[in-house]
Amino acid sequence: MTTTTLSRDTTPAAQPPAARTLDLVKVYGRGEAAVRALDGVGVDLPAGRFTAVMGPSGSGKSTLLHCVAGLDSPTSGEVWLGGTELTRLSDKALTLARRRRVGFVFQSYNLLPMLTAEQNILLPLRLADRRPDAETREWVTGVVDALALGDRLAHRPGELSGGQQQRVAAARALVTRPDLLVADEPTGALDRHSSAELLGFLARSVRELGQTVVMVTHDPSAASYADEVLLMADGRLVGRVAEPTAESVLEAMGRLAEAGR
Repeated sequence: MTTTTLSRDTTPAAQPPAARTLDLVKVYGRGEAAVRALDGVGVDLPAGRFTAVMGPSGSGKSTLLHCVAGLDSPTSGEVWLGGTELTRLSDKALTLARRRRVGFVFQSYNLLPMLTAEQNILLPLRLADRRPDAETREWVTGVVDALALGDRLAHRPGELSGGQQQRVAAARALVTRPDLLVADEPTGALDRHSSAELLGFLARSVRELGQTVVMVTHDPSAASYADEVLLMADGRLVGRVAEPTAESVLEAMGRLAEAGR
């Protein structure tokens, strides 16, 4: 990939968390059929950091991500995006907060097939009724260059490889310069080379742009790109791995599986 350097003004001073949960509970269903997906989770997601969340199937990791991003409402507890408590917002205000302050990258690319790659990338601005000014166009050009998409902008999704489609989705997620970028198994449908390209870019967006990224993954190699890995089990936060490597994450997941037996 190209090594285009992106830049954004950042301050070295200590920052409040980009997102935070307090005593977060999420219950699906009622009575005997109720499932407690989150059981009192309290966590800070530091600004300007890449955080991965891992755990066995059913541990609550995706539910946590969706609550943090305002895609799902908790049963109780608080979710904060910067200084805004999402759990107190009206549906309209919550939709606006998601649109303006959160970027999304999922395993499914969710690109509109009738639009070109460029049109898909710019779609969040169109939905927000924002015309790209000179600064925004410069930002978009930098993101497109960094993701090596310059020669694919006129192509529709059906004319792109899976890796290219996911890079278009990543560019779309960053076009509004979100306070938080959330990624739910973003490499699940990609080959190893495409996965490495995407994860490398997410890591660079943190280092060079001051972006905040939180990613759910089941892959220790993918988690090794993060600054820290949070471990979940049975709806609770049960551990952390600082400065992770694929090996240290694999060992931590092994201990977690052993404890659950």
